[in-house]
Amino acid sequence: MHVILATDADWLVDEVVASLGGPETTFTHCRDGRSVVEVVKARTPDLVILDLQIGTMGGIAVTMDLRLDESGGTLPHVPILMLLDREADVHMARRSGADGWLIKPLDALRLRRASKAIAGGGCFAEGIPAVEEPVVEEIVEEVAAAEAEVATTN
Repeated sequence: MHVILATDADWLVDEVVASLGGPETTFTHCRDGRSVVEVVKARTPDLVILDLQIGTMGGIAVTMDLRLDESGGTLPHVPILMLLDREADVHMARRSGADGWLIKPLDALRLRRASKAIAGGGCFAEGIPAVEEPVVEEIVEEVAAAEAEVATTN
């Protein structure tokens, strides 16, 4: 697996490489968000990991840039995992077109799970409240009531 990691924080590079590194994983580190598109054009990665704040061009802008080039046909779809600073950043990550995101502080387990899901074509989203599903008994009662109403009208 080839991963492009865009961040200017050395501690974040250390944490990601320690969590995802292995004999079959290679990394390209970009310290400037503006260089990510050119790096992707040179070698299509299996995963792009973007820090929310990267020097002069942050993760949101880089994601939008990659998605714009994808829609224009100049780049293939690349899976993007964004590393957010706080839960309030989730809305921007969703709107930018990222395939998933984690909210810092990171841990190896969450980082591996998110990376595997996104590189495999899925999604991994933290900070979105779960939609409450109605209890099965409530659905059964609603269906029974609807059937009884139909039976009485016929």
